Amino acid sequence: MTATLPADQSAQASATPDWLAGRSVPDVRTALPGPLSAAIVERDLAITSRSLPRAYPLVPQRGHGLAIEDADGNLFLDFNAGIAVNSTGHCHPRVVEAVKQQTETLLHYSASDFYLPIYSEMCSALAATAPMSDPVRVFLSNSGAEAVEGALKLARYSTGRPYVISFFGAFHGRSMGAVTLTASKAKYHKGFGPLLPGVLHAPYAFNGRDPITGAPVHDEEATFDYLENTLFRYQVSPSEVAAIFVEPIQGEGGYIVPPAAWMARLRELCDRYGILLVADEVQSGAGRTGKMWAIEHQDVEPDVLISAKGLASGLPLGAFMARAELMESWPAGAHGSTYGGSPIPCAAGLATLEVIHEEGLLANADTIGRQLMTGLRELQQKFPEQIVDVRGLGLMIGVEFRTAEQANAVQQRAFERGLLVLECGETSIRMSPPLVVTAAQAQTALELFGAALAG
Repeated sequence: MTATLPADQSAQASATPDWLAGRSVPDVRTALPGPLSAAIVERDLAITSRSLPRAYPLVPQRGHGLAIEDADGNLFLDFNAGIAVNSTGHCHPRVVEAVKQQTETLLHYSASDFYLPIYSEMCSALAATAPMSDPVRVFLSNSGAEAVEGALKLARYSTGRPYVISFFGAFHGRSMGAVTLTASKAKYHKGFGPLLPGVLHAPYAFNGRDPITGAPVHDEEATFDYLENTLFRYQVSPSEVAAIFVEPIQGEGGYIVPPAAWMARLRELCDRYGILLVADEVQSGAGRTGKMWAIEHQDVEPDVLISAKGLASGLPLGAFMARAELMESWPAGAHGSTYGGSPIPCAAGLATLEVIHEEGLLANADTIGRQLMTGLRELQQKFPEQIVDVRGLGLMIGVEFRTAEQANAVQQRAFERGLLVLECGETSIRMSPPLVVTAAQAQTALELFGAALAG
């Protein structure tokens, strides 16, 4: 059930810290939470906002690669990567070194009002990855939600249109505009109304569930029939719609993967009515699916693309890039950010992009993702009373259970065995390990997940 970190020639292995050397991952030595962790949890619950949801009592103290050590010295194999954030693993040596070097020269200067060199360097590096054939411009933010807000403002400003459309099951963030676009759970809206006006929702690329298995059933027509024959007929003229915000793979909504043809039809609909297509790749981007951007799997070009999470390996950096003509439509002062694109996150972001490219992490995400999908589907055959669907691309994999209670129980039992996974949607568990995951670690994760399924 355990696997020692592989002694290969990668930067990760060559820089294994003393506290991890010679130990196996996972290595759970105490009841969870252990005594030191329990004290920290108690302190936390006494002082922090009650709005923080908390999945299970993990108290991370330090990490390296896919290993997380808690306050009591227990080691865990991290297959949620801080909610798909630590793309190059925890404390990748090249990212750490880039951050250290930056802290010695400049901690902060606002790129909104001055010409911060590393800001435009990061923008150029990100623009080079854009899945658009037209030239793009880039805006850097502190988070995915901030990037969504900026993209929303840009869409309305550049088109002069007031309405935007999102999808049921979508998660776009928790700030007021972003949470209005969000429609994955009613609790995200409860108590905060009235929300942002002019935001409408439509069905995503599936409509209901199989009555026998409970798995999502794809239904492209549900989306387009609703848009054309209900929303555009009774609620708003398409000529007043600025943008459609879409996750190429729904994240918080359950790791739902739409057919490629669905996204192509959405692009065609946007072109027909002069609507901007905004791809929210906060969770699916930065190499997670085996391509730099998930929408590349669908061979569709967005007008605007939003990124965050894995973009800087754990430091707070978000971005939205758009066709240059859109960014050139708004004047100086129309949008800005004091801390967005600050020097240290930009240094981490530049190092992250270099590591993804130079260490072959896109190919690794594809290869190990296929290994995990195969293993999880074998577990589905073994535990059909629990698992009804396994889906995903690269290292963005969703495991759908028959009930939320089953998903929650397996998540908890996996934690107790030293495997960190995280629920999403109503009845799913996501597997989103760092892109540096090895075949041996993937096999360990499959064994631990199987043991959690068995009880």
